[in-house]
Amino acid sequence: MNSGDSTIVIIIQLAILIFMIAAIWKVFSKAGQPGWASLVPFYNLYILLKIASKPGWWLILFFIPIANIIALILVNIGIARNFGKGGGFAAGLILLSFIFYPILGFGSAKYSEK
Repeated sequence: MNSGDSTIVIIIQLAILIFMIAAIWKVFSKAGQPGWASLVPFYNLYILLKIASKPGWWLILFFIPIANIIALILVNIGIARNFGKGGGFAAGLILLSFIFYPILGFGSAKYSEK
């Protein structure tokens, strides 16, 4: 691979990164949270917990092996539920988040805390 090929790969990766930042920013905004919060490490997890209607102390679970996977699954289920989506969409958020978060952010889903 020459330097021209690697430049193209970097440009594509940056485009995907910017698109995902915009999608998650939009999800935060739809949930009534500041979009910029999606850019701040750890604080973005705390805001995701709020969006998913989970207690803030769950942030500690993200630092515990195995418990962090379970917590992330439950948070994604809570986010899907609060946006009026079902279990299939929650599975999409868990397994294919790079596809389902943009659908949630740019789609017609409305946030309603339950």
